[in-house]
Amino acid sequence: MNKDIVLNKFHDELRVNAYTTGFRREVTPYVVRHVSEYEDGGFILASHLNEKNAREVILSELEYFKEIGQSFEWKLYSYDRPEELKDLLLEAGFEEEEEEALMVMELSSGLLHSPPFSQVVEIQSEAGVEDIIFLMNDIWGEDHSELGKRLWRDKQYHPESLYLYGVYDKGELVSGAWMYFERESCFASLWGGATRPAYRGKGYYRALISIRAKKAQEHGYSFLTVDARPMSRPILEKLGFQCLAYTYGMQSN
Repeated sequence: MNKDIVLNKFHDELRVNAYTTGFRREVTPYVVRHVSEYEDGGFILASHLNEKNAREVILSELEYFKEIGQSFEWKLYSYDRPEELKDLLLEAGFEEEEEEALMVMELSSGLLHSPPFSQVVEIQSEAGVEDIIFLMNDIWGEDHSELGKRLWRDKQYHPESLYLYGVYDKGELVSGAWMYFERESCFASLWGGATRPAYRGKGYYRALISIRAKKAQEHGYSFLTVDARPMSRPILEKLGFQCLAYTYGMQSN
């Protein structure tokens, strides 16, 4: 896999020209913003800035989202310009989330063609989505209720774009994850991947990736992409994922 070629493809398809279910895409000369059609916060997925205009554009976007009553995330990548963009966002009051690695795997590599894992089930009900959110809340100690609303809404109205999976033990969800088929793109994006501590080391994480890889390949996608936390990156690298860049969620106040 040529990293530069794939990163350029990722930038074009999942940043500059991306469409997100439940969001209105807006393009200005400087940013590509996605405005929630519901109660979710919005986000800026791509920008075209330089040292002269960056500060002014940042303040302008803060004012825009304030006027429409939405908080938003500025999704910053390590190759974005100008180089001091993160510092300018922090200066403007944004809060930086944990650094994540942009990991991509080419599905034709065949590294995940493992036998089906019998304990993995597809989740299609509202109760199943609630199980995933309860798991996420418990593991990360944060409230993911808004995420749960969005997942169930997307599964109801756009079932062909979202697939959720989990592993249950005696009726309790112990590991869960989901995947979006990105529109007009050759990438499928992986999300979640949370496993209760007592159940780690049993192969559930790999199994959840494998079943999603199989589904994505069946639907003609060429690549899997995931923003990986430090704990997940070594596992993903063993499975054949490669790091293309780093990403930072910069949250407005």
